[in-house]
Amino acid sequence: MTDKLTWSHYVELLSISDELTRNFYEIQCIAEKWSIDELKRQKKSALFERLALSKDKEGVLKISKEGQIIEQPTDIIKNPYILEFVEIPERQIYDETELEKRLIDNLQQFLLELGKGFAFVGRQYRITLNNTHFYVDLVFYHIKLKCYVLIDLKKRKLEHHDIGQMNMYLGYFATEQNNSDDNEPIGIILSSDKDEILVEYATYKMSSNLFVSKYELYLPNKKELEQRVKQIINETIE
Repeated sequence: MTDKLTWSHYVELLSISDELTRNFYEIQCIAEKWSIDELKRQKKSALFERLALSKDKEGVLKISKEGQIIEQPTDIIKNPYILEFVEIPERQIYDETELEKRLIDNLQQFLLELGKGFAFVGRQYRITLNNTHFYVDLVFYHIKLKCYVLIDLKKRKLEHHDIGQMNMYLGYFATEQNNSDDNEPIGIILSSDKDEILVEYATYKMSSNLFVSKYELYLPNKKELEQRVKQIINETIE
């Protein structure tokens, strides 16, 4: 442990039985200066497991020892994103506008879920092409990666034209919005349902900075995620 954390942080961390997981949260607490409430929220949302599931065994062990190192676009992507803080009841009918509004109303919590380095730029960011207006739901700038991050929300099942639309947004930002020292923009489509095969073919030869992730409005089944991470760790590296 370290004197950079409070006694309350120690108590919360010591409640984590798995050493790899505990190490990760300790490092992230120090690096991102999490409050106790922020630490509790990240534990409940299974942040470690969600990041680990996108990696191989070596990658899982690395983040447990070094925390989340952000060096490339894939390092900021989660699947799924957990948006329980918007507090939409299970049976409530909502649309993308309502979800977007609740994310903005809870911007601090949303930034915590996105991760360190995100700065909010705008909502319903207008793009005009040949007198036709298009609107990106949410636009951020990532300070570490030095690039715009565009987020589109899809409450319904993802369709192939949604991916084409995001690719157009990326092209516009790269050409019209980027400064000379900005890196290529990143596009994230957050959908309530993700068809892996459709995404694979719809993104064929498209920008490698275009990602599709699921979002969930309720906390995940941590035991299930923990089992999946254990399977990765127990695999033999060939």
